[in-house]
Amino acid sequence: MGLGKNLPNLVTIARMACCPAIFILALDQSLEAKVWAAALFLFAGMSDLWDGYLARKYGWITDTGKLLDPLADKLLLVATFIPFYIISHRGTGVSAIPYWGALPMWVMVLILGREMFVTIFRQWAARREVVIAAGISGKYKAFLQNSFSGGLLLWYPLQDISMTKDLSAWYYRVWIEFHSMWIGLTLALALLFTVYSMFDYLWSYRNLIGVKESD
Repeated sequence: MGLGKNLPNLVTIARMACCPAIFILALDQSLEAKVWAAALFLFAGMSDLWDGYLARKYGWITDTGKLLDPLADKLLLVATFIPFYIISHRGTGVSAIPYWGALPMWVMVLILGREMFVTIFRQWAARREVVIAAGISGKYKAFLQNSFSGGLLLWYPLQDISMTKDLSAWYYRVWIEFHSMWIGLTLALALLFTVYSMFDYLWSYRNLIGVKESD
């Protein structure tokens, strides 16, 4: 029973353990490394769905899990967006992000700054014995960020393959057009939910912010 209750947390820890490997593989310029980075990210993304499913289905929801799950999401975010920033500024054609080109610094500041702010806010709340779990808007934000990251990690090896093989068939061109639009759109929506979810957290816990010492 003890192992079962902690199974979602073990899955979350496994996702956290994937982050350094994804970071390193994403920066490697070999085709094999890029494929492995995309595959490992897919595993990490699926594990996020799995641990949440287990926790809800069997009631294995713990305060530790409420803290570990958003932390794992943040580590996965860092493990992808920092490499994306570096790769997109290399100046080669295949490194550019569809519809965005080189990833702008303001995007990095907004996304990583929001995560830092919410992390500090959670720690502040925890000192007041309040555990802030990931809210629905935060889950949507994470889903969109992961959709963008997964799409871009897959985009890089596909671009490498297109340089060595004849991929002029119509269905490949249709896929490339859809894939590039997916990357551009999910990043735009992720930015929107990044801002919205931060204000949603502040609004949801506005009573905590307004607590007075005399209370």
